[in-house]
Amino acid sequence: MGAIIFLCLVLLVALLYFSAYSIKAYERGVLLRFGVFAGVRQPGLNFIVPVMHELIRVDQRVITMDIPPQDIITRDNVSIKVNAVLYCRVVDPAQAVLTVESFLYATSQIAQTTLRSVCGEAELDDLLAKRDEINTRVQEILDRHTDPWGIKVSMVEVKDIDLPQEMRRAMARQAEAERERRAKIIQAEGEFQAAEKLTAAAGIMSRENMSLQLRYLETLKQISSENNSTILFPMPIDFLKAFGRE
Repeated sequence: MGAIIFLCLVLLVALLYFSAYSIKAYERGVLLRFGVFAGVRQPGLNFIVPVMHELIRVDQRVITMDIPPQDIITRDNVSIKVNAVLYCRVVDPAQAVLTVESFLYATSQIAQTTLRSVCGEAELDDLLAKRDEINTRVQEILDRHTDPWGIKVSMVEVKDIDLPQEMRRAMARQAEAERERRAKIIQAEGEFQAAEKLTAAAGIMSRENMSLQLRYLETLKQISSENNSTILFPMPIDFLKAFGRE
């Protein structure tokens, strides 16, 4: 009799061990009864009937997925490599288990093809200057394709755009030429403003004899302050005007 009781206790412990499942707060359990969908179990301690039931845990946390570098030819025929990072999560555990064999692998593959397609339709300047638009477009297309799988794509970010060496040199020369152009424009604007000021000053001096004489004396002072052997003989400005009369 004692052996029978002991055997029953062992069987009861084994049954509890194989029938008890602990589901974490960030998980959901997809329950299959003889291979048929039987519901989604919530976090906590869950009991199932061994052999008859199968419980598949699905993680609902945000998944960070690297999209490997893709060889892309842009619309303006430039060969580049583009990689990105994708953020997604499972919003419908039943769909993620029942409609696709491996939702992570499927999402990765559709992300690679979508990235190649979207970047191939854009020109290189748009890829470099309008990354936010490219990211949004890729995210919208992926979210639309993964929605039947119970996957929500929340964000896609293009990380690196690898350009050929000759293209990098051409862009460096273009940037240098642009900097030189801006420098020449700034210099020309400065000379133009200086010429305007000098013209205005000359007009004022031509109307005011006293200002012309003060400028003449200031010039003499500047010349005499330098270390040189030049001897200056200042004379009245009116005396010099006499030589300009016809």
